[in-house]
Amino acid sequence: MSFPSAVVLAAAAHIGWPEVLLRLFVAAALGGAIGLERELRERQAGLRTHLVVCVGAALFTLVSAYGFEGIVSQGRVVADPTRIAAQIVSGIGFLGAGAIIRQGLSVRGLTTAATLWLVAAIGMASGAGYWDGALIATFGALLTLGPLRIFAFRILSRYRPQHDRLLIEIPAGGSPVPIIEAIERRGARVVSLDIAQEGDRRSVGVDVELAVGSAPAVVAEVAEIDGVLEVRWTD
Repeated sequence: MSFPSAVVLAAAAHIGWPEVLLRLFVAAALGGAIGLERELRERQAGLRTHLVVCVGAALFTLVSAYGFEGIVSQGRVVADPTRIAAQIVSGIGFLGAGAIIRQGLSVRGLTTAATLWLVAAIGMASGAGYWDGALIATFGALLTLGPLRIFAFRILSRYRPQHDRLLIEIPAGGSPVPIIEAIERRGARVVSLDIAQEGDRRSVGVDVELAVGSAPAVVAEVAEIDGVLEVRWTD
């Protein structure tokens, strides 16, 4: 009797508990290394989450490959040892979605969700005994999250507009319109504006999007407006 090629007949070799312990330990160490980096950056999913995901993926892989060995060895059951492991790839997406948080117009947690997806793959590689893939992926992840992140930030910061805040003091009853016009004359863009009245002074806080290096010129332009008592710039 023949079976489709997609179905694999039971032929898994026996694996002892020392080997199981080793694979789960390696998964815990590699997943914990990535989780520690996330923990140090105070992300939503940290050391424990990444470690548990990695060990869980490794255990699922071990169960998929060796857990049904006794049943299949009798030659009466047809099984695919990759079926359970394949569900990890899609199932981890639900956990990753929980790490993504929307705050106003910005979205946070995408990198953490991606690392959860990656540590699941590292756990699968560890569970399968594919040490080269697990180690290389872990090293690449730590390189990407650390040195590469700093390098990319330094390069891109030269071209991205910077977001700063101007704190301006004007007399009570003064209008912020001349301030906005002065900022826009220098090519900056007003992102948000808030006004607070304090006695005989009015405090105007302006969040602006500036071209790199243009902040001093914007501050000087605002300071020249009649009635402006004080200008402070914070980045």
